[in-house]
Amino acid sequence: MITYEYPLNERIRTLLRLEDLFERADHFVSSDDSRAHHAALITLFEILEVSGRAELKSDLLQELERQKQVLLGFRNNPQIAETVLREVISDIERSSAALFAMPGKIGQHLRENDWLMSIKQRTGIPGGVCEFDLPSYHFWLHREGAQRGADLATWISPLLPIRDASSIVLKLLREGGKPVKHIAHRAAFSQMLGGKQSQMVRIRVPRQSQFIPEISANRYALNVRFSTFGTRVCEADVEFELTFCNL
Repeated sequence: MITYEYPLNERIRTLLRLEDLFERADHFVSSDDSRAHHAALITLFEILEVSGRAELKSDLLQELERQKQVLLGFRNNPQIAETVLREVISDIERSSAALFAMPGKIGQHLRENDWLMSIKQRTGIPGGVCEFDLPSYHFWLHREGAQRGADLATWISPLLPIRDASSIVLKLLREGGKPVKHIAHRAAFSQMLGGKQSQMVRIRVPRQSQFIPEISANRYALNVRFSTFGTRVCEADVEFELTFCNL
């Protein structure tokens, strides 16, 4: 199955982007190749931009606290596994403490690094980080892979509380919905929401089906139009799984 996720508000859109960027950074940092470390640094700059929203930290802290209070209400419920519940609450408390301990503005340690900011400025220019533009960066890329990896870890680690808190919120969000099977007749599907409040829509289709959903939604209706790769027009009936997710 392939899962397509569509955020229904700006906050969830930001968290999904951060999730994708942190996963990408982790992939590139784990390599010893200088080109992979270049990609990791570019991704770090993207994380800096996306996480720069002033209220992100406070939003995450508030959501974690809200989820903690909801989960505490399930204590002593015979239908709930107490061990799992304690682990989730413990993860939330640990993540909240790390997030609260973050000093100043998110990514301030990067903004105060003039060398990194000089590279970031040049990355906006196509081919702008060639050796003749930034000889010091060229030197860094030719250091031992372990040294570059240590530098990247130093720059990324202060941002990890944001990653961990986002992961918890998204995990709870994804679990906060029940999948329902539908058929998009002639590749089109619409559903009135009737005031139903959701924060994300998930659509799953079999990998072998080759159908790709194009999703649009607002507070009143959800519309899905399926196409196939490289083809805009599709008239087939498409079976898919739809989940409305909410915290």
